[in-house]
Amino acid sequence: MFAIVSIAGQQFKVEEGQQIFVHRLAANEGDKVSFDAVHLIENNGSVTIGTPNISGAGIRASVLGHVKGDKVIVFHKKRRKGYRKKNGHRQSFTKLQIDSIVG
Repeated sequence: MFAIVSIAGQQFKVEEGQQIFVHRLAANEGDKVSFDAVHLIENNGSVTIGTPNISGAGIRASVLGHVKGDKVIVFHKKRRKGYRKKNGHRQSFTKLQIDSIVG
């Protein structure tokens, strides 16, 4: 059984017991969160597709923690002008454990 769900503006294919990284959520470590923007559910060969969401369906998940992603280097240069600028960025993520798919 799997589902396609929108979490923090992105779509994920999730299964029960799976751990995923999503953009940082406003939840504390150990909290239970639920998402109701489920677009598709597959259960033993039967597929249910929403228009755009399936009414009554939801995903229950646990927050395992907050982490930072790998550093991304942003480098700007204009040739022959002596202009160089180097910046770095680390995206904040929330690690989720999918507990159940209801639908």
